[in-house]
Amino acid sequence: MTTERTTPLPDIDALSRNASRLMEEFGRAAAVYMKPATDVDVLKAPPEPPEEVNDVVRTLGTVAERWLVDPQKTVEAQAKLSEAFISLWGQTWNRFQGEAAQPVAVPEAKDTRFAHAEWSTNPVFDFIKQSYLITSRWAEGLVDEADGIDEHTRHKAQFYLRQIVGALSPSNFVMTNPELIRHTLDENGANLVRGMKMLAEDIEAGKGQLRVRQTDPAAGFEVGVNMAVTPGEVVFRNDLMELIQYAPTTETVIKRPFLIVPPWINKFYILDLNPAKSLIAWMVAQGLTVFCISWVNPDERHADKDFESYMREGIEAAIDAIGIATGESEVAAAGYCVGGTLLAVTLAMQAATGNKRIKSATFLTTQVDFTHAGDLKVFADETQIRLIEARMKKRGYLEGTGMATAFNMLRPNDLIWSYVVNNYVKGKTPMPFDLLYWNADATRMPAANHSFYLRNCYLENTLAQGKMMLGNVRLDLKKVEVPVFNLATREDHIAPALSVFEGSTKFGGPVDYVLAGSGHIAGVVNPPAKPKYGFWTGGPVSGTLEDWISAATETKGSWWPYWFSWLEHQAPTRVPARVPGEAGLPSLGPAPGTYVRMKA
Repeated sequence: MTTERTTPLPDIDALSRNASRLMEEFGRAAAVYMKPATDVDVLKAPPEPPEEVNDVVRTLGTVAERWLVDPQKTVEAQAKLSEAFISLWGQTWNRFQGEAAQPVAVPEAKDTRFAHAEWSTNPVFDFIKQSYLITSRWAEGLVDEADGIDEHTRHKAQFYLRQIVGALSPSNFVMTNPELIRHTLDENGANLVRGMKMLAEDIEAGKGQLRVRQTDPAAGFEVGVNMAVTPGEVVFRNDLMELIQYAPTTETVIKRPFLIVPPWINKFYILDLNPAKSLIAWMVAQGLTVFCISWVNPDERHADKDFESYMREGIEAAIDAIGIATGESEVAAAGYCVGGTLLAVTLAMQAATGNKRIKSATFLTTQVDFTHAGDLKVFADETQIRLIEARMKKRGYLEGTGMATAFNMLRPNDLIWSYVVNNYVKGKTPMPFDLLYWNADATRMPAANHSFYLRNCYLENTLAQGKMMLGNVRLDLKKVEVPVFNLATREDHIAPALSVFEGSTKFGGPVDYVLAGSGHIAGVVNPPAKPKYGFWTGGPVSGTLEDWISAATETKGSWWPYWFSWLEHQAPTRVPARVPGEAGLPSLGPAPGTYVRMKA
């Protein structure tokens, strides 16, 4: 005999009190949200829909128009939806009669939104779930099968529809989610009160815009205390960056110094989260003299700092400083994400001018060819870039939250709506997670630099075509003949594996393309002591990515040791370890420095 769980009757007094408290917290949240609108300049003009909303309407409207011009296809599409719902009604009726019935629509294996048992065992919620899946997949099919629209418009429509479908999921709402109903009744609504309180706090933290927390803000994460703690010294500083030299842990080190160029759209300590996950600490332990750029968190004073500024005042200035600190005129270098794109540009400039001081390059999830750049291209057509440039012109920079939101939108169910439900409906503080703390530690982008990057990389793809101009010099990656280690990750939404694969063909020298498991961050930060994912190696890039993978060799464990063997083979000579601050450059302060602590 089986027994079903029965939900106890709620405490009416407690429910009433919590309903009253919920309204109070709602009022507070509304007040915080409306506060920016009291600005006199805002009130002068009637509110208009944000340009992003207008673009969504235009894009999806274009798809709808293409269907309406062919009445026969429209009728067929409607019939297809009707047939699916007739099947669903029949299946649901059978279930209410106590009969077994096969579902019409099943969630994907990785979709955790409908994991609670009652989404399947309760016919009502099963009907809601399947209705949602049928309708959303039907709408996605309309976009995929629309005739007569260009691929960029189709791509934008797919992206926008994914955001809408994610937002309208029945798993996001109390009355259509069996787990949330039980949770709310069990707590007599106290969860909603806590959630509304967190909502107000997060709107206030976002200065009038909702900034969804992804980790516990009281977890005690602090840069320089329990994050970014690898010992070292800041040995150089200018307007754009601080240069950190890390303290050796071996008696001898490889003679050729190593420079890390992190992305400026995030802070460098993703490579030094904590001792167990630190790629930087591991590199030091292998006997490398590691230098790392820590970019400034720019403000209006940096508005005119462009891509050339980041190259000359960033990478080139760092190499100059390394020469003073070590006496070496040549370096090996690694670039992560857009830091890698900047490194590739610098390599092309050095090849064009003959100033070849970088002798090998490691690219970590880096794009140099943006043909297959993924969903971020949605934000990089002429209309979107002009909108971003207009915003940056007002302040001289792009707020860091803009990029953070764009990255979250690449995986809305995982990175937005799961936290909305957990925080504001369940009333639970998210778990402490150092990686997501780093993800929320946003940085701004200078107007000139970000505009150049969007236009030359995402919009016009000039670097891959040999057409990029920087400092009146035409850059050609085919002239870059130094050895290249090009790491991609299989599930990367920011620098797709295909994009990195195609980019490998743009260089003029030997390229070792390596494919790691997981995504943009977890695939890179995969330490040998506790590896979660393997990697694939297959020699030079040729043919299609699928063909390369099918012929590649899979290795269990971290790619880090394989990479170090590649690097050491090029220049194995060792010298006595170098102590930061004791040579030509005195210490300006301990790592991780001051720039990394600047908040956006």
